[in-house]
Amino acid sequence: MLGIQEAAGLLGVTMRTLRFYEDKGLIAPQRAGTMRIYSRREIGRMQLILRGKRLGFSIREIKEFLDLYEVDPEHVEQVRKLRTKVSERIKDLRKQKRAIDQTLGELVSIEQQAAAWLDGNRPDEEG
Repeated sequence: MLGIQEAAGLLGVTMRTLRFYEDKGLIAPQRAGTMRIYSRREIGRMQLILRGKRLGFSIREIKEFLDLYEVDPEHVEQVRKLRTKVSERIKDLRKQKRAIDQTLGELVSIEQQAAAWLDGNRPDEEG
């Protein structure tokens, strides 16, 4: 059992971040008066939330995964949904990567042309 400050430190987030995910209904720390107390379960859920965010999933998608975990003790539906979402994310990232590669290629070409021009390899100027 950890207080909010200790939980935030353990997870490498701010206390505000923990309150944000609590407000969104993704975690539900116990209360002792006005003090929030984070159990092993809440810390685990936060680790899953943070991993989901790093992988580019929306809060809504992460909440769906967490909700499925609660209602499906064998996790079959959760894993199916996860697999579908991960496949979609891979497809999106590959598309973005192709666009980035194309943009990088164009920028490198422009950089080389500019360097050549600055080094005097520009067409003679006619007076």
